[in-house]
Amino acid sequence: MTSALAINCTLKPSPAPSSSEVIARQVLDALSVQGVDGTMVRAVDHDIRPGVERDMGDGDQWPQIFDRVRNADILLLATPTWLGHMSSVAQRVLERLDAEISATDDQGRPGMLGKVAMCAVVGNEDGAHKIIADVFGALNDIGFTVPGQGSTYWNDEAMGGRDYKDLDTIPSAVADATNAAARNAAHLAELLTRSEFPAYS
Repeated sequence: MTSALAINCTLKPSPAPSSSEVIARQVLDALSVQGVDGTMVRAVDHDIRPGVERDMGDGDQWPQIFDRVRNADILLLATPTWLGHMSSVAQRVLERLDAEISATDDQGRPGMLGKVAMCAVVGNEDGAHKIIADVFGALNDIGFTVPGQGSTYWNDEAMGGRDYKDLDTIPSAVADATNAAARNAAHLAELLTRSEFPAYS
């Protein structure tokens, strides 16, 4: 069965409510409709050390999270918008995944090749398109495959102050984008499972 891992990159430790978790859960629900089994981890609840190695030692908890990334077919990075950028937690997750650029399998292929990337962004300020571009650019470098329309986002109106988690209903445009992203990501993950990338060596 196809599996997905959502990494919620909110700045708020559990059990604080998180808009990033709300939209990530909605993506996982939409993936479930497509037959994908999904789980979520809140990165800020773990001691993820700064660095670009798979294991930074001294109590670093990234290796346990990375094991879940490695075992998933789809990775969803969900982040809030702060000052027009992804959260510092999201940036750290990408920096830790940077270690996988040089990690290869026994056929010379990048270790993350064949895995699908998704992105979800929320914020009461602008910035979602740039964040999605930055996340997908980084994950593509690492070896993930980006599906067409593989992202979803919500921004409040200009100078607004609402949080996504406080909305009474999911805006129809966001729901449509979420469903399309899930449908396309699930389809791509299935294709890549059935037909691997060619060997590099």
